[in-house]
Amino acid sequence: MTSSGSVGVVSPQTAHFAEPLTLKSGAVLPAYDLVYETYGTLNAQRDNAVLVCHALSGSHHVAGTYAGKPKSVGWWDNLVGPGKPLDTTKFFVIGVNNLGGCYGSTGPTSINPATGKPWGADFPFVTVEDWVAAQARLADLLGIERFAAVVGGSLGGMQALEWTLAFPDRVRHAAIIAAAPKLSAQNIAFNEVARQAIKSDPQFHGGHYYEHGVVPVNGLKLARMVGHITYLSDDAMGEKFGRKLRHGEHKYHWDVEFEIESYLRYQGDKFAGYFDANTYLLATKALDYFDPAFDYDGDLAAALARAKADFFVASFSTDWRFSPERSRELVFALIQNGLKVSYAELESTAGHDSFLLDDPQYHAVLRAWFDGIGV
Repeated sequence: MTSSGSVGVVSPQTAHFAEPLTLKSGAVLPAYDLVYETYGTLNAQRDNAVLVCHALSGSHHVAGTYAGKPKSVGWWDNLVGPGKPLDTTKFFVIGVNNLGGCYGSTGPTSINPATGKPWGADFPFVTVEDWVAAQARLADLLGIERFAAVVGGSLGGMQALEWTLAFPDRVRHAAIIAAAPKLSAQNIAFNEVARQAIKSDPQFHGGHYYEHGVVPVNGLKLARMVGHITYLSDDAMGEKFGRKLRHGEHKYHWDVEFEIESYLRYQGDKFAGYFDANTYLLATKALDYFDPAFDYDGDLAAALARAKADFFVASFSTDWRFSPERSRELVFALIQNGLKVSYAELESTAGHDSFLLDDPQYHAVLRAWFDGIGV
């Protein structure tokens, strides 16, 4: 580690699991790999491990940089490192690329042993529950019986919640940030529009575009543009772009005129250049399916009765995709079960993306919570 607050140069590792994994859908993965990174040192008692679960487009690369690639900064590097809120001089932090991902873990781009070709659209549906089951096997491999904390934002927060339900004796604390116990109909609708943008791209080829040597770039670009709109608040867009014109005047054409158009196209192009379309489909479906109360006639409090962890829940004032009301719904259900819950509703102009930012108030609250976790 360096003294600058960064974990420094890091390297991903790969764990292979030969034992089949039965998924919630009933499908079976005969074997699979999980790519992960670790930061800090696991103590002698093995009780200082913190699992960081990533959101839809995230990965195992949570903090630090890769050798020779100074711009390859981890997606939550502002939070994780020596002296940072999630302090790697105190905690052993683990980031994992989920099954179905496109950063090295087994997914649609991997070879299907039954065909010798990439899985493509034949890769089975994966759920939050499946991800957590696979993460638990990785924890077994690393000799971690119980996590000091499981932490995540957005879809990562759903995984943190599922950990407390599937493995209640293996989690002491859980941080659920900018998340919800299930998606609203509006959220599912946004995900479906994004999926249809991908699936209607002529280069999609029913999900087997690898075999054709193409990528459904336009569909993936549109999906990201739709998603990105929901990650930002109206205030953030107005403050950053407003109605600014790229050329200072109306040109009356279909090319970029407003700066917000330029920004969305840039984000879409960048995303389509590195992310896999089939992974995007799988991850949005995993979001849609997650609903712990489904088997409890919609009774969230009954669904959460299994949990034993102490909870930290955080929401952001301008997050309209996972609004504070949804976090409070979770908090109330946890309190009904007599669980210890800390809740922070933070002022922010940045919308859903707030959980990724280096906001002083947000980080101060997280630092205080992590400082309160004894190891």
